[in-house]
Amino acid sequence: MKASQNCLTLIKKYEGLYLNAYLCPADILTIGYGTIKYPNGNLVKLKDKITEAQAEEYLVFECKEIAKVLNSLIKVNINQNQFDALMSFCYNLGVGAFERSTLFNLLNKGDIMGAANEFERWVYATKNGVRIKLPGLIKRRKDEAELFVKDI
Repeated sequence: MKASQNCLTLIKKYEGLYLNAYLCPADILTIGYGTIKYPNGNLVKLKDKITEAQAEEYLVFECKEIAKVLNSLIKVNINQNQFDALMSFCYNLGVGAFERSTLFNLLNKGDIMGAANEFERWVYATKNGVRIKLPGLIKRRKDEAELFVKDI
């Protein structure tokens, strides 16, 4: 499977478009639609600037990379909506966090509703060593969870 246009729209909605590098709420240098590392492997630097076309290119590249990993990790049949919800989740948190999560374990046991209920646990960021609940993540996880169970 691969990310649908619906998935890319969801990611764009929550990541926003930034053509100048900035520190995200978790104090990670970010640019474009949430890019922290360019396709060449270099990390985003504070004074970096990109175009909207480059931001789109980086988003598509990252989604293709995430899709490869998700397709190898997920051992149960899922629909496009579920894949898209997981893509958005992994785009935001990283595939490693997903792979270590209860959400992942429940999904691969075939417990779709159990997995869906796990999205809401992932609404925190750590800033200056303090774990904080982010309103934007609360909304994003709600949308991801709703997409995950849509049409099942």
